[in-house]
Amino acid sequence: MKAVRFHEYGGPEVLRVEDVAQPVPGSGEVRIRVAATSFNPVEGNIRFGRMQGPIPVALPHTPGIDIAGTVDALGDGVTGFAVGDRVIGALTLTDDGAAAEYVIAPAAYLTAAPVSVPLEDVAGLPLVGLTAWQALFEHAAVTAGQRVLINGAGGVVGSYAVQLAKNAGAYVIATTGAHSAEQAKIAGADEIHSAGLPDLAGPVDVALNFAAVDPEQLAATAGLVRDGGVVVNTTIWMPAPADEARGVRGINLFFHPDADQLARIVALIDAGVLRLGPTRRVPLADLARVHAETLEGPITGKVVVVTSGN
Repeated sequence: MKAVRFHEYGGPEVLRVEDVAQPVPGSGEVRIRVAATSFNPVEGNIRFGRMQGPIPVALPHTPGIDIAGTVDALGDGVTGFAVGDRVIGALTLTDDGAAAEYVIAPAAYLTAAPVSVPLEDVAGLPLVGLTAWQALFEHAAVTAGQRVLINGAGGVVGSYAVQLAKNAGAYVIATTGAHSAEQAKIAGADEIHSAGLPDLAGPVDVALNFAAVDPEQLAATAGLVRDGGVVVNTTIWMPAPADEARGVRGINLFFHPDADQLARIVALIDAGVLRLGPTRRVPLADLARVHAETLEGPITGKVVVVTSGN
C-alpha cells in the first residue's frame, strides 16, 4: 500500500510517499481503508522534531492523526463494527497515522461517521472537534447561562468551540484576528473582539485559549475570570494561568481520543446543530506541499488529505 512517511526529522522534504506492507489488526483493533485524513499544525512540529519530549514518535513515522474511512478487517475481540462500516476517529499524537491507504486503530477510538456530510470532508473533524469538546465540557464543565471567553474563536478549533458552547446555552465572547472575525460570527458568537485582551463588561466564568498569544496576554487572561472560574489552555509550550487567591484554576489541555465524545459530536452534525468548517481537499501525494505551506503562514480552514484509492 501507499503511505507517507518520514525517516528523519526535518523540513517538509523529509515526507515521502512509499510502498509499505499492509498492516494487520491485532486484538481489539480495526483496519480501515482510508478515505481521507487531515493536516493538523501539531504534525508539522512533530515532523520537524520540535516535540520529541512531549510527543515522542518512532521513526519511520506516518503522520495523520484524523481518520475517515471504511472498516476493512477486524481484529480478535472487536464488537460493534462490521466490514464496510463508515467510521471516523482520532489516533493519539504518537501513533502511526492515517496518511496511507490503510491504517490500524483501536476500536475504542472509532465511531460511526456522520451520514449527512461527505466522508472525506469529515476527516477534518475528530482532533479539532474533540479538542473543543474536551476544553468546554471535560475540563471547564460549561453549563447554560455561563459567560465563556474563547480566544482564537475564528480558528478551526475555536469555531467548533463557539458552536458547542452556544448549543450548551452559554453566552460566548470571541476574540479573533481581523481575517477570521467573520468565521466567529458565522459560528454564533454573541460578542466579537479583536485579537488581544478584550475590554469586557464583566467577568467570565470560563476562558479558553486556542491561539498562540504572548505569554503576558495569556497570564492576564486569568484576571478576566470570576472567582472560582477556570482558564483552559491548548498552547502546551505556555502554562495555563491561575489565581489561587481567587480560586481561578488553570488547566493545560492535552487532547486524547474518545469515541463516546466523538459520537456525541457526530449526532450534533447529523442533527444540523453543528456545521463543519471550510475544507480543502488535496491528494495524498501533496501532503508535503501542505506542510510547506505552513512555512509561509497559518493555513485557513482544514486541509483534508484524500488517498488515491478513494
